[in-house]
Amino acid sequence: MIKTNLNHPAGLRPSARVVAGPWPNYTNCRNLPERDRWEIYSLAKAGRMALEDRGIVMDEAYDQFIKRVCTELDL
Repeated sequence: MIKTNLNHPAGLRPSARVVAGPWPNYTNCRNLPERDRWEIYSLAKAGRMALEDRGIVMDEAYDQFIKRVCTELDL
């Protein structure tokens, strides 16, 4: 779900959009070889960066995102 940020919290551009989820779940990749799981991890980070570069703001903090993806991928 993408919603327009009407309150413009500090640090956000007025045109920023906040993504409230749902987030992709990576647990189905947990049984892949470790090398493949690291590849999925890199793709997840690149995907998030691409969204942020377009002005999308996630309501899941970056540290929480990294922790969640690492847990789901068993890294």
